[in-house]
Amino acid sequence: MPSPTISYLICTTALVILIFVMPFFYSMTVEFIQVDMITRELREIADYVSNTIANLYYLVNSTDVHEVSLQKELVYLPSDIENFLYILKISGKNGYASNVTAYLKTRPSVAAVAWLAPGLKIDGARSFVESCGLPVVAGCFRNRDGVFVWIGYGSA
Repeated sequence: MPSPTISYLICTTALVILIFVMPFFYSMTVEFIQVDMITRELREIADYVSNTIANLYYLVNSTDVHEVSLQKELVYLPSDIENFLYILKISGKNGYASNVTAYLKTRPSVAAVAWLAPGLKIDGARSFVESCGLPVVAGCFRNRDGVFVWIGYGSA
């Protein structure tokens, strides 16, 4: 009667393998879902900051005053995402701003990008902030050198 013994042995081995392998695949699936959710939240944050900067740019550009500066507190920014700190950064090339990037501080590969209107320049001293519970302010100013955008901490 070796046939039932081998069947039991095969089934027992398969059950033991499933017990050890399933948690691995489960943890991979949970992490994939968590990263996807965090990426969506980062995209919303980047879009919000980009839209605020675009609105400030249109207001600054609609006036005849040669030197004007506007800023707005970003009141809808969360202090963290799923207990991860994130960084907001205005990026571009050659001093021109092209996008707003939001990424996790501990995992820069988890990021989202929102584009800005062309022709804006980056104020180099204020181009990124880290989420830390302080109020964050986005700003735009125009002078004889062009239209500059920035992001920084506001007063508490």
